[in-house]
Amino acid sequence: MDVEVRLTDSSKGKGLFTKKTLKEGSVIFDEEPLVSCQFSWNALYKYKACDHCLRPLETAEENARRLTGKFDLVLPYPECCTTVKDTIISCEKCGVEYCCSECLINADTQYHKILCIGSKERSGCHPLELLNEAWKHIHYPPETNSVMLIVRLLARIIQAPDPQVAISQTLQFCHRTFNEDAELAHKLLGEGFANQISHLLSLLQQALPHECIQQFLTENGFKSLLALIGTNGQGVGTSAISQWVSKSSELPLTDAKKLELDQFIDKLYEDIEKHSGTFLDNEGVALYTLQSAANHSCSPNAQATYLHNNFKVSLVALRDIAEGEEIYISYLDDCTLERSRHSRRKVLKENYLFSCNCEKCMDQADQPDMTSEDEDESMSE
Repeated sequence: MDVEVRLTDSSKGKGLFTKKTLKEGSVIFDEEPLVSCQFSWNALYKYKACDHCLRPLETAEENARRLTGKFDLVLPYPECCTTVKDTIISCEKCGVEYCCSECLINADTQYHKILCIGSKERSGCHPLELLNEAWKHIHYPPETNSVMLIVRLLARIIQAPDPQVAISQTLQFCHRTFNEDAELAHKLLGEGFANQISHLLSLLQQALPHECIQQFLTENGFKSLLALIGTNGQGVGTSAISQWVSKSSELPLTDAKKLELDQFIDKLYEDIEKHSGTFLDNEGVALYTLQSAANHSCSPNAQATYLHNNFKVSLVALRDIAEGEEIYISYLDDCTLERSRHSRRKVLKENYLFSCNCEKCMDQADQPDMTSEDEDESMSE
């Protein structure tokens, strides 16, 4: 690896540092997650993805037809579709689908044996189903996280050859106080649902009554896990259409054919937005050991992206990074990054419990302490 995790010279504790000079645009590393899962509503709305790696299970044409509502739509250049239907395989007991036998085996080895409830037991009354339904009614689309990530994390511990090693891997993400965990857990659930922690915990206890995870099945332990996924969960998005667009745009076409394709793609996205809104991708959340070690900056030098159209994250350099330099990503979306210093720090304080002192925030320290919304209001007066 060209990176290492080590102590920083600030209050941030650990950070991610490069061991060699990196060029802008280079892939710093690729990493598969400790665990991942698709968002519950995303799956319910028939965004078909591999239950392990989140790779699309629809062809680009099937994807386009569903999202546009035009079931006679034909995509040109079908050879640019990257979905391989012949390798799709299902769990014989519960019918959960995977993109290939390797994903089925990995899931079964890591966590699925514990979580497979079989088709006969799927009555809507199994504790895992009830937990999923309870979470869905707390988190309507657009989703940002899933309690089912906690379920897979705990199932992974139960199935591990050495549960204590798996527990240690989990605890490396847990470094808050009980009060901080409670604050983050309430923030994740939202004001209207913070009182449902005990209900969610009860369902989790019924679903996974295993001795080796008892420390996580207490109220404080569960709040710690909610804080864990709230601060370290990384959004994942995959798309058959996006892959087709990318591949077809690289074809050596004549200028006329290129223009025709561009117009087709523009119309395709226009029709998708009319029928399905902006929800284009299979979406989920994952927990990464190495990527999670990267600290935040409002002027990041790296960005997490998905180059493989599955759950494997790629950290890409946004500019040249010198040997020994700390690697920073942004915990904020692009829109929030462009807002005022006070707005950015307010969001980070509410969601991650720290006040940002990155270079950009320090350079803007003389800005007035008002949110971007306050600024918009004052400008309109």
